[in-house]
Amino acid sequence: MFLDLLAREASAVEFEGPVLAARSAGAGAEELAELEEAKLVALRVRALLRRRAKREAELSALFDTAGDLAGLRDLDAVLEAIVHRARQLLGTDAAYMTLHDPERGDTWMRVTDGSVSAKFRALRLAMGAGLGGLVAQTATPYSTADYFADERFRHKTDIDDAVLEEGLVAILGVPLKLGARVIGVLFAANRSVRPFTQDEVALLGSLAAHAAVAIDNARLLQETRNALEELSEANRQVNAHSQAVERAALAHDRMTGLVLRGGGVGDVAAVVTEVLGGSLTVLDDAGRPIAGDADVLRQDVPQDGAPRRAPLEPHRATAADAVRGAHTTADVIAEAARSSRASGRTVRRGDLLVASVDVGAEPLCTLVLRAAGQVSDADQRILERAALVTALLLLFRRSVAEAEGRVRGELLDDLISRPALDGLADRARRVGVDLDADHVVVVVRHGGGRDRAAFWASSQATLRHGLAARRGDEIVLLLPGERPGLVARQVAAELSASLGRPATAGAGGPVRGPAQVAAAHREAQRCADALVALGRAGDGAGTAELGFVGLLVGEGREIGTFVASALGPVIDYDARRGTTLVRTLAVYFGTGCSLSRASESLHIHVNTVTQRLERVGQLLGEDWQSPDRALEIQLALRLHRLSG
Repeated sequence: MFLDLLAREASAVEFEGPVLAARSAGAGAEELAELEEAKLVALRVRALLRRRAKREAELSALFDTAGDLAGLRDLDAVLEAIVHRARQLLGTDAAYMTLHDPERGDTWMRVTDGSVSAKFRALRLAMGAGLGGLVAQTATPYSTADYFADERFRHKTDIDDAVLEEGLVAILGVPLKLGARVIGVLFAANRSVRPFTQDEVALLGSLAAHAAVAIDNARLLQETRNALEELSEANRQVNAHSQAVERAALAHDRMTGLVLRGGGVGDVAAVVTEVLGGSLTVLDDAGRPIAGDADVLRQDVPQDGAPRRAPLEPHRATAADAVRGAHTTADVIAEAARSSRASGRTVRRGDLLVASVDVGAEPLCTLVLRAAGQVSDADQRILERAALVTALLLLFRRSVAEAEGRVRGELLDDLISRPALDGLADRARRVGVDLDADHVVVVVRHGGGRDRAAFWASSQATLRHGLAARRGDEIVLLLPGERPGLVARQVAAELSASLGRPATAGAGGPVRGPAQVAAAHREAQRCADALVALGRAGDGAGTAELGFVGLLVGEGREIGTFVASALGPVIDYDARRGTTLVRTLAVYFGTGCSLSRASESLHIHVNTVTQRLERVGQLLGEDWQSPDRALEIQLALRLHRLSG
């Protein structure tokens, strides 16, 4: 019957039933003794079975915990499961875990199960304080059936208040250890007096060991993840650096190839934009675009870097500008170029990247890249290399131009000072100048910037198949053409724009052959002097455009040319129509510009005189009676009459 009770897991009280039944039935003492002994054996078997069942449950919980650790899906979830299992297996009202804080030197509440007090969940335990602090300090399990009555622990008000608010009485704490190092404490606690057995201490210790392993595995996993992330980032940086180096090497090779193949500044700009993207323009030493995309300069860049559309023009500061702090693109680029030359590095202003190069403290070129996004340091070095290559190309071009300019200048000096020298025409042909064609000699007075003016003249002479020389303070050019005045005006306008100050050009010619160049040079000098004396600085003209002054300064005193320029249309009209407009003009001026006296002298009606003078106005222009024009016309009438 005791086996039946064991089989159905009966309570300990039910095992008294067979003994009581035998005693009621009048069993003898010997039989009752045997039943009593069988009862005790059955109870021992029952206790053993219960311990084994409990041990089986504990092992199952440990096995489940080990499975959780193997998966390690989430450290928080694993720790919560361990604390919950501790509470279930030990049958306590609450379970919780504290972890060591190396920075503050205490332990803090990491996980709780069954807790009802917010103050308790926020509790921190100093080393050696309370039961938990003692466990953490000594790395030894401690338990108490009645915490507040136990004098073994150093009670602190804040800890006791929190424990009292939570209602805990019996507490068991075991250390969480990694090797000899304590990383925290696992607790099981009851809200009533209760002793803890050695088996319960061992069970909680096993769960604490699992928790320590979980925490360490999580740390190792996080360190592994951090290491992988660092390796990934390092790999990305290495790849980016490798790509930047490869891109820089490619750009350098291409720019070097361009130089060797005789490429120009525009080719370098094309390589930069192809490699870096965006749009780029190349500025000369005066800040003028010479290659690339000039639209880069057509957008203002305020100090905050936000672009604003506006035409590129000289900036006139206003009070509003002072308040806004706005600058035109030209101002921003000029300032950035100075900073770049001073530092030797690319300077960023808003979305503009500026790299500038100087030679001997003199600006040579500036590259301006408008980039949409971030440009790496390696890509900025590409822009700086491009600026250096551009500077080398400009220096080479300048050296070639200066060498060729010296050859052309020496030839022009010989044509002016030694026109009888043998071989002048052959020397001219070797530099692409045909002296047998019509040429105009231009003398320029510029009042400063001699090197820039000489370089400009040399470049123009090369482009237009002419010659140029610097003689003292003047620039002399021999350029192809038949109209001295037109050539002089072009030279004056273009050189004035290049220098930023008035350049006055006088022209002589046209001439053919070496022998006539010297005379045309003297005539051009006199024209330039006359323009300056007349207050026409910055203008250009030949003798024909100077009226009677041109007649005075002209090398051959060309009376016919002057008469034709002043009176030609009227003379031609008379020759074609058989009219007498020239005689009418002479009489009109001879009578003091009186219509009535002129009509009497010509024996015609006043209206006829008026009609003839209207025709003259149509031929010579409406201003023919202005003082200057009237003087030239009267002088031309006299010379025309004297020449027959």
